Amino acid sequence: MTDAPQGPQPKPGILDIAPYVGGKSSIVGVAEPMKLSSNENMLGAGEKARAAYEAAVRNIHVYPDGRATKLRTAVAQTHGLEPERLIFGNGSDEVFALLNQTYLTAGDNIVCGQYGFLAYRISAKACEAEVKLAPEPNYKAEVDALLAQVDERTKIVYVSNPSNPTGSYNSGEEVRRLHAALPAHVILVIDEAYAEYVTEPDWETAFPLAKDAENILVTRTFSKIHGLGGLRIGFGYAPLKVAEAIDRIRLPFNVSVPGLEAATAALGDEAHQQASRELIATWKPRLTQALRGFGLEVLPSAGNFVLVLFETAERAAAASDYLNGKGIIVRPVGGYGLPQGLRITIGTEDQNRAVIDAFSEFAAT
Repeated sequence: MTDAPQGPQPKPGILDIAPYVGGKSSIVGVAEPMKLSSNENMLGAGEKARAAYEAAVRNIHVYPDGRATKLRTAVAQTHGLEPERLIFGNGSDEVFALLNQTYLTAGDNIVCGQYGFLAYRISAKACEAEVKLAPEPNYKAEVDALLAQVDERTKIVYVSNPSNPTGSYNSGEEVRRLHAALPAHVILVIDEAYAEYVTEPDWETAFPLAKDAENILVTRTFSKIHGLGGLRIGFGYAPLKVAEAIDRIRLPFNVSVPGLEAATAALGDEAHQQASRELIATWKPRLTQALRGFGLEVLPSAGNFVLVLFETAERAAAASDYLNGKGIIVRPVGGYGLPQGLRITIGTEDQNRAVIDAFSEFAAT
C-alpha cells in the first residue's frame, strides 16, 4: 500500500515544467564581468528614462494607475494604435501568460517553432495545455511547418519576429500567409521584442495587419532597445474583445509607478534609440565577420545578438568556460535544444573587441 502524499500538491503537470533560467550574471572572482548573456541594451537606459525614474521616487507610496493611462496614450500615439486595445504587463512575458490563462484549458494546445521563446511554453503548460513544436531545420519559423501542427484544439500560435535565440525573422508576406491560413478561432501572436533593431527590408511590423484582424496579438517590450529590462514593462496590441477579456484577470497594479514613468519617457527619447540602433548596426556585422573568420558558424541575426554554433556541445561549453575565464559571460542555449550554441549580445566597442580577442585565442586551442 502506497502512502498518500502529504501536504498540498500542485496541479498535474506543474512539477514537469522546467523553470526558466535567465542569463548568467556573475563569475566567481570577477568583480565586474562583461555580461553579454541577456540581450540587454549595453548602452543602458537613456537619460530621459533615468530622469523620469528618479523623479518617480517621490510617488512610490502611491498605487500606480491601473490603466497605465499616460503610457497607454504615448504608445498609441507613437505607433498609431487604438489605446483601448492595448494590454500592459510586467514585461511582455506577463502578456503571454495572461493570454494563455484567458484562452487555454486542459487539453488545448499552443503551436510555436522548436526554438521559440521558452516563456510561451511555460505558462501554457501551467494551464494544462499541450505545446506543439514546429520543426525549424533552417533555424527559422516556417509557415507550412507551423500550420501542419494546428488542429481543432489549437488556441494560439506564437511567432517570435525576430526570433530569440536564433536571430531569424519572418517577412511581412510570410506573416500574412500564416494568418490567412489559420482558423478564425486561433489567435496568432507576433512577438516583436527586437523590432526596433530590424533593418531587413522585407520585415514588417504586424501592427497594420492586426488593426483589422479579430485574432492577432502583437507584443513589444521596453527591455531591449529602451534598456528598461529591470523595470519589466511590455505591452500587447489585441482585438478589443481579446483585450477586454484579458483585462478581467490582469492584476490591477501589475506595472509599477517608476516603470510607467520611465517607459513613457523612453518612447520620446529618439536620440537614445538611434544611438542604440547605430551600435548594433556597426558592431553586429563586425563581430559576425570576425567570428566567421575563426571558422565558426554564426547565424544571420535581425536582433541585437548573434548565435554561434559549434561542432559539438562540448566545444560550445569549452568556449563558454574560456570566455568566463576572460571575464565575459555569454548565453549557452541548451535549454532551447541547441546545446552546441552560444548566444552573444552585441556590446560596446570595448566589450566586442574583448569577445573577438578571446575567441581568437580560443580558436587556437
